[in-house]
Amino acid sequence: MQQLFEAWITPIMVGGLIVFMCFIIWDLAKKSNAGKFGTIMLFVVLGAGMLGYVIKVVITWLIEGHGL
Repeated sequence: MQQLFEAWITPIMVGGLIVFMCFIIWDLAKKSNAGKFGTIMLFVVLGAGMLGYVIKVVITWLIEGHGL
């Protein structure tokens, strides 16, 4: 039962954390008056870590045989 709970709750909580971090980046851009280019750069630079995590999860899923 615990493994099933962990299998469902972990992606939900990590997804929620990623959405929250996107909100933090947007709020940082808004409060610093970054403009359009600055906002894009903040999302690219600070979002690269989140993108790396998502890519790692996808590659791991593919290697384990659940994908292609």
